[in-house]
Amino acid sequence: MSARDSGDEFDVVIVGAGILGLAVARELRHRFPTLSMVVLEREADVAQHQTGHNSGVIHSGVYYTPGSLKAGLCVEGSKLMYQFCDENDIAYERCGKLIVALSTHELAGLDELERRGRANNVTGLRRLRAEQIAEVEPGCLGVAALHCPDTGIVDYHQVSSALARGLHEHGVDIRFNTSVTALTRQGSTTHLETSRGTLQASFVVGCAGLWSDRLAVSSGAPPDPRIIPFRGAYLTLNKSSTPIVKGLVYPVANPELPFLGVHVTKLINGDVVLGPTAMLVLARDAYRVSTVRWRDVWDIVSWPGTWKMARKFWRTGIDEILMATKRERFLRAAAHYVPAVGQIGVRESVSAGVRAQALGHDGALVDDFVLSETPGALHVRNAPSPAATSSLALAREIADRIQASHDWTF
Repeated sequence: MSARDSGDEFDVVIVGAGILGLAVARELRHRFPTLSMVVLEREADVAQHQTGHNSGVIHSGVYYTPGSLKAGLCVEGSKLMYQFCDENDIAYERCGKLIVALSTHELAGLDELERRGRANNVTGLRRLRAEQIAEVEPGCLGVAALHCPDTGIVDYHQVSSALARGLHEHGVDIRFNTSVTALTRQGSTTHLETSRGTLQASFVVGCAGLWSDRLAVSSGAPPDPRIIPFRGAYLTLNKSSTPIVKGLVYPVANPELPFLGVHVTKLINGDVVLGPTAMLVLARDAYRVSTVRWRDVWDIVSWPGTWKMARKFWRTGIDEILMATKRERFLRAAAHYVPAVGQIGVRESVSAGVRAQALGHDGALVDDFVLSETPGALHVRNAPSPAATSSLALAREIADRIQASHDWTF
């Protein structure tokens, strides 16, 4: 296949300029330097949704089921992310993380996380007794903990901007304010209907995040799984004279849910945030709880998996609504681990992100990365946390799959 010259015809079109779409473009440009390629982004800048609204953690890989895509790609991805930051002078900090058991009832869960972490070859993982916790986090309480010293923090918007600059230097254009509404395959060409006209491509990579299922279905993929939006809100602590935490403090998460619970997180800018919540919302861009988009509402209520999930987790849903609407409850949850949280106070403003959570027809919250193919396209159907950490490794996985299934000679 030879590179095309027309401004509306490309060898590869990548949909989405979040960190994953940019990482895929970078990987494909490295492997195939002569291909013609463009990245399409619905917003006016990179990293405007999940990438730019998370807590900036470089995860170590302790949570994920051994053998899953998440497990392998998180461990590999964290190494690649640190390397990328070094090469591009992006500030980060390996501040470490404690996963804390508050009671003996949580020790079995902590045991399971330790087993997973060791199976995933997480670097430096260490079990702590109650009296050892203060050695790592002087202000933290618990009966036991896991210390993950390789966990870090970074600004993923800065990472995305560096990726975008690199693409520009290597001749890859990013077209902003260009949303893709449908993909149609005709022979060996995919036609992309966009808000700025029709483009043609030999191959499309969909990294559309919150809208990934719609893009996939438009190109002939099955509707399962469907994206259901969960809003995660964060409270920011007031500044204190002494640091309240040295790194990150997490609870022992419910293994049946792909959410990690309310935790205490230091950001790379020095702020400390509490969160996130995980509340189902009525719009895929519901950064404000009041935002409602009726097409999104219909997608939620018409999906059988929504009702199956609700029957199983309705108590958790009520807890999350209360957590999201009552700051005192939010603060108490975090203060169980770091008591000083309750004495410092929080800022009035609330930051929030929306997680694109894939939900199966059977009501299962999909926990692993999901990649699927349709003629002329590969779609990332589920890429929640730790997708930012894993982005450079996941981009390699995507490029490997494309190469394995297509005899391309760019």
